Amino acid sequence: MIANTPAPPYYAVIFSSLRSEGDPGYGQAALRMLELAREQPGFLGVESAREDGLGITVSYWRSEAAILAWKHHAEHTQVREQGRASWYSAFHTRVCKVERAYAFSV
Repeated sequence: MIANTPAPPYYAVIFSSLRSEGDPGYGQAALRMLELAREQPGFLGVESAREDGLGITVSYWRSEAAILAWKHHAEHTQVREQGRASWYSAFHTRVCKVERAYAFSV
């Protein structure tokens, strides 16, 4: 589903990842992180896709402060460390300011 974001400016966090072999609790943790992110002040939405081990998740936030609060959330920090240890062979996180946005729908 495409996230319904407000008029810019707002922020996007792009998380690109390559999965490791195995899945010890990944699915459950991913669902919990989505549930928890939705409860955070400043969270605007999320889009995610995964194919052949490559995943790209874009979360949208009202401010950089909201992003930092999410980064330092205790449960998110714990799951992020588990991801480094068990679920990912590599990942990149990019934080961007959205200054313009265009949309089309039928």
